[in-house]
Parts: sequence; C-alpha cells; structure tokens
Amino acid sequence: MSPFDKNNFSETVAALGEERLIVAIRRWLGDATPPAPAGIGDDCAVIPASPRAQVVTVDPVIHGRHFDDSVPARAVGAKLLKRNLSDLASMGAMPRAAVVALTLPPRTRIRWLEHFYRGLAACARAHKLHIVGGDVAQDDHTLAASLTLIGQPAGGRLLTRGGARAGDWIYVTGTLGGSLSGKHWRFTPRLAEGAWLAAQPEVRCMTDISDGIAKDLRPLAPSGARPALDANTVPVSRAARRAAACDGRTPLDHALADGEDYELAFAIAQRADRDVFARRWKKRFPRLPLTCIGRFVPNQKSLPSGAIDLTRHHGYEHLRATKSET
Repeated sequence: MSPFDKNNFSETVAALGEERLIVAIRRWLGDATPPAPAGIGDDCAVIPASPRAQVVTVDPVIHGRHFDDSVPARAVGAKLLKRNLSDLASMGAMPRAAVVALTLPPRTRIRWLEHFYRGLAACARAHKLHIVGGDVAQDDHTLAASLTLIGQPAGGRLLTRGGARAGDWIYVTGTLGGSLSGKHWRFTPRLAEGAWLAAQPEVRCMTDISDGIAKDLRPLAPSGARPALDANTVPVSRAARRAAACDGRTPLDHALADGEDYELAFAIAQRADRDVFARRWKKRFPRLPLTCIGRFVPNQKSLPSGAIDLTRHHGYEHLRATKSET
C-alpha cells in the first residue's frame, strides 16, 4: 500500500493534526510505551539510572531509500527498530528504550501510519523495550522516521570495531547478498549471537553488515593490515544467486556489496582453537551458519592465492557521487 493519499483528505494525517495524531500514536503503540513521564506525554522521557555503561545508536528509514510501496507498513516499522537493534548486537549490547522522530507529508495515510506503529510496537514487545517518546514534524515531500535506541552491555564487555591484529581470522554469521529480494526487511537482528560473541575471550572486534562486507570489514582491519578473503568460503545466499542470474553480476559480487544483510562480522585471535570455537557456536546456535572467510594480512605482503581484492568491490556508501553526477 502506498503511504500517500492525494484524493481522500479525511484519510490523511492532515485531517487529524499534530495533537490528535500523537494521541493516536500512543494508542497504536499500546503497552509498548509506558505512561508519562517514563513514556510519551512529557518534554522528555525519564529513564531509570543504570550502574552499567550505556550505548546509543540512531538509524532512519526513508521512503524511496530504505523502503517502497511494496514493503508492508508493519514491516517498515519493524525494520526501523531492527536496524538499530542490529547495531546493538554488533557490540554485544541489549536494548533499553527508544525514541522516534517522524517527518510526514500532509497526504500520508492514517491507515498506513497506524500499521507502521503497530509493527514497531510488536517488534518492541518482542525485544522487551519501550518506545518512550519522539517527535512529529511536517515535510511536504519526505516521509521518514528516525529511531534513537539506548542499550547496555548484555554481559561484562562491549565489543568495538577496534582490537583485531594481523593474522586474526575473519568470520561472518548467516549468508550474504540479495537483500533487495526482501532480506532488507525480513531479517532477525543477531542480539543473542552478539551477546554470546562478546563473552568469548578470543573474539577481538565485531560489526554488523549493513553496507556490504566489502565496505564493513575496512573499519575492523588493524593498522598496517588488510582483509584477505577466500572467494570459495564467502557464504553466498540463494537470493544473491537469483539476483545474479537476472543482472549479469556474479553471486559473489552481490554477497560482497549488496548491503543490508544485518549479519555479524567479527575477528578471533590468530592462536584461537577454531575447531573448539566452531563447536561451541554450533551447540549454542545450531540453526545459524558460521563461516571463516579469511584473515587479516600485513599490507606489505601479497594477497594469498585466490584471495579477493576488496579494492575492486564497493559496498553501499551514502553521498558517493558517480562521474555522471559530478
């Protein structure tokens, strides 16, 4: 369903106005938002103090960029939260609370927005967090929602992108590529997996794969080293193979650069017992594949035979102009 209605004014948010819309949003969220001042209804939401470190992340969904009319409104609301949950997963954190800021054209359908919020609420309940506030603003041309998520460590430490060393092994969860076939909104944030990985001493660093692994591995690379991936081990999804059959690119191209996989990429210490690590993983997560796809090698050394030259692959990058645009 299109989010917009140009013909029936009574079915649009313009017929409600801001105050009545906020009342409706509170109703749509239900028990996913607590009463003020812990939730919607005051200038700020009051979040109980925590003795532990806290993390904050923010991500949007924008009509025409992160979703289109083919994606159900409920799924758009869920995707907004899940994108942020994936960021928390990459650091071994769990969610506490979130706020949502909307920009809405006046012609936005009330029904579409209700389904959006009900999808957001269902996802929030599933992950045991509250939507505690937000904002609504008018924009005549852009439909977008931005969610800020607060979390805290699931265990004793938070993983960052730093910490890998030359020689460390690179792993990914799940399969990669083909996100446009629906994976970009049909995915599960790897919160339990991220929490488990953060508790393993041999895991040095981690990130989620949102822009394509060809790009997302770069911040994990230690100073003076680069990732060397084995083309034969990269776990290519069925969706990537289907996409390649239609557009002439290779399945590997899709796996490296499509983005919005929302899997985890991480490095473990060079001297770790990888067989023992793999067995522990399989016992804890028997249904989710885990694959070693390469290692970090010193820059001055040539790439091993069969390794992928990642300088020839680009993931998704906002604001990266093509020659025709400059």
